[in-house]
Amino acid sequence: MRGLASVLPYLGPAFVASVAYIDPGNYATNIESGAQFGYTLLWVILAANLAAMLIQSLSAKLGIATGRNLAELCRERFPRPVVWLMWIVAELVAMATDLAEFLGAALGFALLFHFPLLIGGILTGITTFAILALERYGHRPIEAVITSLVGVIAGCYVVETVLERPDWNAIARHALIPEFAGPESVLLATGILGATVMPHVIYLHSALTQHRIVPRTPAEAQRIFRFEVLDVVIAMGIAGLVNAAMLIMAASTFHARGLSDVGTIEEAHRTLQPLLGPMASTAFALSLLASGFSSSTVGTMAGQVVMQGFLHRTIPVWLRRGITMLPALSVIALGLDPTRTLVISQVVLSFGIPFALLPLILFTADRALMGALVNRRPTTLVASILALLIIGLNLWLLWTTFTGSGA
Repeated sequence: MRGLASVLPYLGPAFVASVAYIDPGNYATNIESGAQFGYTLLWVILAANLAAMLIQSLSAKLGIATGRNLAELCRERFPRPVVWLMWIVAELVAMATDLAEFLGAALGFALLFHFPLLIGGILTGITTFAILALERYGHRPIEAVITSLVGVIAGCYVVETVLERPDWNAIARHALIPEFAGPESVLLATGILGATVMPHVIYLHSALTQHRIVPRTPAEAQRIFRFEVLDVVIAMGIAGLVNAAMLIMAASTFHARGLSDVGTIEEAHRTLQPLLGPMASTAFALSLLASGFSSSTVGTMAGQVVMQGFLHRTIPVWLRRGITMLPALSVIALGLDPTRTLVISQVVLSFGIPFALLPLILFTADRALMGALVNRRPTTLVASILALLIIGLNLWLLWTTFTGSGA
């Protein structure tokens, strides 16, 4: 118990960041992958999760070593026109991300309680305001709420997995052996990998660690970082398992019964009840609702960090929440397809990846800036290769999305 008590003060930031990896934008991709190709792309989720662990560790390390977040360092070290461009891109990414998260929660309300989407959207806004109000009491209460919501999502998928009775031998094989099943599976794999890096939580994670526990010596900085790595491994590990469970659910429930055309969240929810019973469909809707609440809150927090870091200005959180609600409420009021809008928002999000990932690698490889926590050369090499791969995949995904040349 004493060992656990010594670790607890360091845990929390990665759980907040991990929400971005299980937000509503992940649902459609994972469900479509599992329904069309069974367990084939499970290895992609495993690879994506390992990439997320590395990148979020670098972001956390930057905050610990420098006492500043990524946006602040960009403002200090880059020319003013570059800073303004980076801020505009980061704000657009934050809005696109928030659109997906807000829509997901509204959809969760609609599926769970049969509310109209517009009413669900308004309730989502009210709930997010309530969660964000906890910030006045420090970081612990809001971390506890978000961690609890992550627990709800994970718990719902434990229920789903038990009800599905999947083929564990096939799961083990496809988790470890890379393979594809035609051009469309390559496109879906690109979507999973390309959405691995969430630019807004790269900015946010560095802010969550910058003032949390301030090291007084290089040895203390290394000790704090070791605990933060543990935080990242646990939180991102849970997020990875949830993503895997989404795909497993779709594979063992839909693909196994020949229902490979289940491609939307609403179809998945509607189809689950006759196949697995009402408990399965309820758990699915509840997990989507919890995902929307938690990720929408985190998106607003990230937006505050971006504005403060790049411009050295802040606006009241209620005003930012209100502004970012408008696009989602407009989409709902216009009657646009929620799942399609989620997919488009993920495409917009991909534009912001280079603007966050490349400076992160540049700064964490700078010994004068990082001191004892500077990247080792193999770490920088792996991170650089990963960055080029993710950027390349996103560019290819954008090309195929707009030209229709991927299938």
